[in-house]
Amino acid sequence: MGLIDILLVVLIIAATVLCIALIYYIWKISNAINAMQTDMNELSKNLQPLLISTNELSDNLKEITGNAKAHVDISKNVVLSIKDRVDTILHFEEKVRRGIEGPVMSFIQEITALNNGLNTFLSHFRKKDS
Repeated sequence: MGLIDILLVVLIIAATVLCIALIYYIWKISNAINAMQTDMNELSKNLQPLLISTNELSDNLKEITGNAKAHVDISKNVVLSIKDRVDTILHFEEKVRRGIEGPVMSFIQEITALNNGLNTFLSHFRKKDS
């Protein structure tokens, strides 16, 4: 046996050890991938109900928001209706005041004039009697 034969045997043994090590590490990698796949499957199973509940929550929030908007719109319409009625009442009051103010003031002036005339007449009449 020559040196080349010994080196060839060492090389074959080293290649065999490397192949065994490669097979071992490939097996470990395969197990790790299988474990990851199992974890992913479990995660997927656990995420499904979470996604469903998130969708339900989103739908409920949309419904609540829609109801809130409807109530705000109703409140806005009520406030506008009340504002219109108050404006109408104020406008009516102003019309009534304008319509009554002139005749009432004339009537008050006439009553005042009559009162002054009557006072003057009575004071003059009393002076004649005294």
